[in-house]
Order: sequence, then C-alpha cells, then structure tokens
Amino acid sequence: MYINCHTYYSLRYGTLSEIELLKLAQENGINALALTDINNTSACLNFIRKAEGLGIKPIVGIDFRNGTDQVYIGLAKNNNGFKELNTYLSHYSERKLLIPEIAPAFNDCYIIYPFEKVLQLEKSKFSSNEFIGVSFEELRKLRFSRLLEFTDKLVIQQTVTIRTKKDFNAHRLLRAIDNNILLSKLEKSEECLITDKMYCIEDVYRIFLDFPHIIENTKALLENCNIKFEFGKERHSQNLKLYTDSFENDYLLLEKLCNDGLHRRYALPNQKVFERLRTELETIKSLGFVSFFLINYDIVSYAKSKGYFHVGRGSGANSIVAYIIGITDVDPIELDLYFERFINPFRASPPDFDIDFSWKDRDDVTAYIFQRFSNTALLATYNTFKFRAVVRELGKVFGLPKEEIDKLSEGNYSIDSIDDISKLVLRYGKLIEGFPNYLSVHSAGILILDKPVHYYSATDLPPKGFSTVQFDMIIAEDVGVFKFDILGQRGLAKIKDALEIIKENRPEISSIDITNVEAFKKDEKINQLLKSGGAIGAYYVESPAMRGLMQQLQTQDYLGLVAASSIIRPGVSGSGMKEEFIKRHRYPENRKNANPILLKIMPDTYGVMVYQEDVLKVANQFADLTLGEADILRRGMSGKYRSREEFLAVEQKFISNCRAKGFADELIFEVWNQIKSFAGYAFAKGHSASYAVESYQSLYLKCYFPLEFMTAVLNNGGGFYSTEHYLHEAKKQGANICLPCINNSDHPNRLIDKSIYLGFGYLKNVEVYTIQRLLSERQLNGAYKSLDDFVDRVAISIEQLSILIRIDAFRFTCKTKTELQWQAIFKLNAKGGKSNQAKLFKSQHKEFILPKLDSTWIEDAYDEMELLGFPLCGYFSLIEERMSKGVFASKMRDHVGKKILIYGSLVTTRYNRTSQGKLMRLSTFVDYAGDYFDAVHFSDVVDKYPINGLGIYACYGIVKERFDFCSISVILSKKMSLKPNPRNLVL
Repeated sequence: MYINCHTYYSLRYGTLSEIELLKLAQENGINALALTDINNTSACLNFIRKAEGLGIKPIVGIDFRNGTDQVYIGLAKNNNGFKELNTYLSHYSERKLLIPEIAPAFNDCYIIYPFEKVLQLEKSKFSSNEFIGVSFEELRKLRFSRLLEFTDKLVIQQTVTIRTKKDFNAHRLLRAIDNNILLSKLEKSEECLITDKMYCIEDVYRIFLDFPHIIENTKALLENCNIKFEFGKERHSQNLKLYTDSFENDYLLLEKLCNDGLHRRYALPNQKVFERLRTELETIKSLGFVSFFLINYDIVSYAKSKGYFHVGRGSGANSIVAYIIGITDVDPIELDLYFERFINPFRASPPDFDIDFSWKDRDDVTAYIFQRFSNTALLATYNTFKFRAVVRELGKVFGLPKEEIDKLSEGNYSIDSIDDISKLVLRYGKLIEGFPNYLSVHSAGILILDKPVHYYSATDLPPKGFSTVQFDMIIAEDVGVFKFDILGQRGLAKIKDALEIIKENRPEISSIDITNVEAFKKDEKINQLLKSGGAIGAYYVESPAMRGLMQQLQTQDYLGLVAASSIIRPGVSGSGMKEEFIKRHRYPENRKNANPILLKIMPDTYGVMVYQEDVLKVANQFADLTLGEADILRRGMSGKYRSREEFLAVEQKFISNCRAKGFADELIFEVWNQIKSFAGYAFAKGHSASYAVESYQSLYLKCYFPLEFMTAVLNNGGGFYSTEHYLHEAKKQGANICLPCINNSDHPNRLIDKSIYLGFGYLKNVEVYTIQRLLSERQLNGAYKSLDDFVDRVAISIEQLSILIRIDAFRFTCKTKTELQWQAIFKLNAKGGKSNQAKLFKSQHKEFILPKLDSTWIEDAYDEMELLGFPLCGYFSLIEERMSKGVFASKMRDHVGKKILIYGSLVTTRYNRTSQGKLMRLSTFVDYAGDYFDAVHFSDVVDKYPINGLGIYACYGIVKERFDFCSISVILSKKMSLKPNPRNLVL
C-alpha cells in the first residue's frame, strides 16, 4: 500500500536504510513496497536483493522533485520501466535542469501526481498510466474536491520518510545542514510532515474504509509492477559479453593474440608454458571471461599507441594470457604464480586487472573507453557522515560558538560538563553518523556493460564530465556488474617525463629502452641502490620503512624486491612473520625453526606466508582443501565473502581436515591464526611483482640519469617526501639548485646541464596569469635584458613584481634585491597600479640614484622560506645555538647499545602504535653530512619531546641495531632555534 518510500539515499532528507525500510514494512504487515528515493536510485538494487528474503515484493521508482517540491512519482512496471525512469532523471540531473511539471509518455511506468499538485496544475486529463496520489491527511480535502469523481485514478500515496519523533528531529537537522542554516531558520516547506511515516496494514484499510476503490486501485498498481534482477550465485556477468560479433570469434581472437605474442615473451617456450597457456585459455573460455581479457587488451593497446606507459597488476597479473598479450609485464612462470589465485571454476567474477597509467594520461584513456564502448559509466562511492564532521555541522545548525564546536568535535569534554544543546549534538551525531552525505566517484572503477547503463541506475555528471552511476562496487558485484580499474599514479609520469628531460638535456643519448627490465634486474649498480637504501624518488620503494626493510634484508635482486613489497604490508608485519622472514633470509641456520611441512610447501619464503598465494598453497597442501575452496578462504579473510556461511563451512573443513591428518590443535591453530592475521592485507605475488617492475624502471633512471630523474620527480609532485627533501637528494646526486630566474625558469622545474632551475609554480601568491605572460613574452621576443626591459614588456603589478625580486629572479642584473625593490616601486607606482597590457612604445626610464642598499644571506633565506616554503641553504646554516659535538649517521654502527647525540634535519615523521596499542613516533632525519637516520620516540617520551615542524633537532638516545640497520631510540630531543630574521629585529 506504500508507493512513496524514502531511505537515507534521499540525501540529507531520509532517515533510514533500505534494509530498515523493509523490516519496517515486515513489522507492519506490508507485503508489497515501493522504494522511491528523491531523484536517486542508489538503494534500488540492494532493496530488490534484500526484499525477497523478507517476504516482500519490491517495486522501485523515483520521487521526482525540484528541491523539496514534489512534482510526481514514477514507478517502474518492469525492468524496461526502470530504465525509462533512470534515463529521464539522468537527462535532467546531468544537465542540472528542473524536472518538468508534466511527465512524458512512458511505455512501462506509472506516474502518480500528488493530490495538491493536480489541483495547482488544474489537470483534468489523465492517460492510462497516470494516477492521483492521496495521503492520509489529504482524505479530508478529497471529500470536497472535484477530483473525487476520478474514481479509477485515485491511489494511496502515504509518504514514508521517518519512523519516530527522533527520526523527524534528525530529518530536520539534515535539512538544516543541507540548506546551511540555523535550525530555527528552517522553513516548513523544507521539511517532511511529522505524519510521513508507515502505519500497519489494518490502519490503512481503516483510514480508507469509505474509499474501497482507492484501495483496489493501489493494489492493482502494485500487482502490475514486477522487476527482476539476479543476485548472488544466480547472477550472470552484466559486463559487455562480446568484443567482436560472436563468442566464437572472441575466443579465436584471444587465441590468435596468444599465438602471436608467445615468442615475444618466451624465445623458447617449454612444455610448462604451453600447459599453463592451454589451461588458462580453456578456463577463461568455460567461465565466459574472454571479452573481459579482450577489453583490457584493447585499453592497453590504445595506451601503447599513444606512447603511454602502463602497469598491469591485481590478481590478473598471475595470468600467462595477460602476460603474453601485454596487459601485464609479470611472467607467472618465472615467479611460479598460482593460476587459481586469479581465476578458478568456483569464481563467478572475472579476475581483477588494476591498470595504472600516468596521472597525466589517465583522463585520455578514460575518454577513449567512453568513446570506444557504448554502455559505459564510472562507478560511484558513497561519502558518509563521519562523527567528527557531523558534530561540526550540527554544532553550526544549533548555533554553538566555534570553541564549543571544536571541543565537542575533538572529544575534549566530560559529559557532565556540557549543556543540553551540546548533548543533543552528540546524540544526533551518533544517529546520523554513517548516513550517506553525497555521491562521489570511485577512484578507479569504470563499468562497460552489455545493456544500457540506465537499465541499472540513473547517472550523474561530476566535474570531469563522465557519466557516473548512483551505486557502489558492492552493489555492482552483487548484480554481476564488474568494474574495470583504471588508475592514475605519479610513478609512471616520472618515468615518462625523465625520458623527455634526458632527450632534451642529453642529446648525445640516442635512445633508452625503458622496457628492458630483464637487463635492469641483473644490473649490480641498480641492485646496490636497493641494498643501500638509495631509492629516494623511485616508485613504491622510497619510503623510510621500505628503504629500512631492504637494508635489513640486503635486497639486491628482483625476487627480493617482490618479497619486500609484500612483507611490509600490515598483515605480515602484524603477525610477527616479517621479523621471522628476515631472520631466515639473512641467517640460514634459522630456517630450521620452520615447521617442516610449511617449509616444504613454501621453500622460497622459508616456510613463512608472505603472499596471498601462500594462503592457497597452505590451505590446499596443508589442509587438503581444493584450490577453489582455498580461494573462498582467501577472499573471506579479506572480508570479500559472498556468503559468510560458505566461508565458515570452509573454515570448519580446514580444521577438520587437519585433525584427520593427525596434526595437533596447537599447530592447526598456529597456522590458522597466521592466515587470519595477514590474508586480508597481503599482496598477491603478481601484484608485488608488477610494482617491482616499475620500481626497477625508476631505479634504472635514478642510477644512470639521476639529475633528469630527480627533476621529473619534482615536476610530478614528488612522492613520499617534501620538495625540499627531493632537492636535497638532487644535490647529493651533483645538482646545482638555482632559485627561479626570469630568463631560465619555467612553470615546472627545468634542468640545464647540471643546474635545476626551480619553477615559478613553487612561488606562493604569484598569479598563474603573471607566469603565463612572462613566459609567453620571453618565448616570443627573447630573454629579458634588465628590470626596465621586463617592465616594458610584461604587464605586472608591484605586488607580483616584488615577489619575483624577493626570490632573486632578477639576479642576472647584478643589482641587490633591495635596490631592485626601490627601482620597481618608483617605476610602477607604489599604489599598486597595474596596466592591462604591455606598453606599445618604450618610454625612457628615469634612473634613480639610490644609496648603497645591502641585504644579508639570512634575509634571503627568510624570503625563500616565505615564498618557497624552505631555505635553499638548508636549516643547518641557520642554527642560532651552538651545537655540541655529535655523532654522524655513518658512524652509528660504531655506537650500538650506547647513548649518542646526533643532529638531524627533519625529513618526515608519523605516529604509529606499539603492539600494546601505545602511541609512538617514527621520524627520519638527514645529518649535517646529508646521510639519513631514523629516530623512534617511544610512548614514554613521545609527549615530552614533540616534533614541531621542519628544522634541526638534537636527538639524544640509544643506538639500536636490527639486522645491520641502525636507528636511535630517543631519550630526549630538542628543536634547535634559528637565527632571527634581521628585518624583525627592533633596535
């Protein structure tokens, strides 16, 4: 009897989930229910999926509104009707247009006009699919209305938005948040009615007792609506099924691509290669995933045709088919990658292919996908209300002062000390926490479907201009819609840009084959960078934790890097197996500590589970599960089980099989807990190997073209570290770092021979148009000869010119910055006037005689800190205090177990938790010689000696050593004071 029900996907309006709505209907004896969220279909598919289990017939539609003004309700008679409604809504929402007051002629939809809207429109003619909706409250008016005569068009339209008074209060708060106003200013027209709730079926019949024809009309309407989607095990893939014109031709094409590419990947393929290829092709064919591979191949082929680099990873990187046809660059035979990790007969979903492109190229690849394939959309994600954020919003709605809002948001209060309004904020903050706030775009997911996108959902059009569905990946997979992951990352852009810079700066270099990774893997100089922790700037291997791990492991080959990429993940670390792996790797005598059965299963990792594949191996060979069952176990550990019951059944089988084999419970649960502790975090081996390929390409460039590579790193936003630190690294590689120069700099950094000229883009408060003008003028008419020449040629304000002078961009004039500042003021007028165009005729500049005006290097350093964010001279030069004699990082190994004093310039710092859950701080510094060292503030000192921003810190503590890697456990630390800015000194 309910044809107008809202969930909290009626964003910042509804107050209950689709599951809660269904349970509410069940409690009230309702056996058919229509979900009609306001201009949204996010909940529809899950509503349909869950309704059957609760014995309720699901009907879906849309509550079409302009703001809060209800125009009409659309109900889908069937799947095609749902598509019609979605297409209609999408047309208006994507273009940000108002919904028309009269609905179009739908083929498979019912349209219900609200009673009051019909009166306003004075509508008197209704087509066969149009009805008039009457709420409980409106029955009194109906008795005296001309609409009473439309006996065959009247239906019950009792809106459901809330359950209780508490829901109504939450609804009003959401409306105030949406309108960004005080609750006291919220107009009644912005709210639902307090009666917009569900009544039991008996009450519905009682209220409409005098209008049996309305009850019958409503029943008939609901009975005529039937929508069906397949879910769970019954579902089939809804992705594009055919790449060519038939499944047979798809398979022949995939087979041909494999035959054509086989000898490019394997000069002399052996029987193992042929067997693996045959098995994969047969399984891909039997499971119907042929088009999935061909579509990924198509995307990668386009990227290659444009000269874009890519990295193929995810579970699909375990596939020899993907390797041969070029989707990935990971050889599953070399790495002994499990076929069943990426595909098996138990798996209903296709394998994951995460394809990374440069962040600069990704949008073009996405545009190609939309142009190449018809039924395409981006996947959505829901941004939900977080507690702290919603408390802030509610505090504003209630009109609390900022100090009170800060206190509540940050938890700095006792419940007894706050007033009633603050308690209301906290109470409703807890209620609203987790509600969807707005729809956003999934970071990577693209849908390529067999049917039109609107068959499943309405779409929005975010700023990037690609249609986006209104459901997330969980719902998508439930209905058989599987995403293609197209990601953007900066590591590939660094490689591509480095090659361009090499071409420009080193014209004598004819060409570089950056794809020759096999040669890079065997290069001793490159491997030495891994072993010594010299990978700053290289994708995925530059973080302090990763560099420290590789030094502990003494990583010096590709397989070692692949292992390190997975060992560093939280699961392996958290289970304690990271430490055990390092011991067994560095000191072979420790391998005897491994359980013989596990050592036999995983000899390459010394009996330690490192990769997701190891879960499969152990479950299969230790517990005699099939590889399909083992994959259910692996997915379940990641929280990705389709059915919790199915996962629990496999868990019980694991335990019972082990007991049947005679294993002691102690061993069984030790192994089980290892699996449990890390399976959800560990990488697939192929995934790690994909990262390692890209890392080796970066390391090659860092090793042989360090200045070009570091310039590319800087021009792509760096990575783990700050700009200042990457400049420090470039200096270590022999670069001369130059401040921005109006004749040599560009918007990004520019390498000329061995000098890196900082880009104008670093300058704070310099307008983009100023930079564009000065660069365009220089490109057209050559270098600037003087300040006068610059002023004549570039339209600029005194404020903008002052910034360029303060950063010493006119140093080629050999005049001091102070003199240039005064000259600029005289020439441009201190009032800050700015002409809109450069002067047509050059005027004679008057020469002003100024006294000798000097500035100090300290003033220059403070200018750099203000305008760039850091001083080029480094913080050690600016120390005001006298430094005691300390130890250098390179000598820490000589002081293991002893207390030392060491001075360091902060590189990066972060909080972490000990195994007992206590707070600690991990910091990385460089000493006066430019060498790195790590410092740990444990929980007993972390609050006493805080790290407050960049600068020099005196660290006193004990040198600790783990596997030849030294760090300092801080006893006390102090930030050293800097020389004051001379301009701020008061005489």
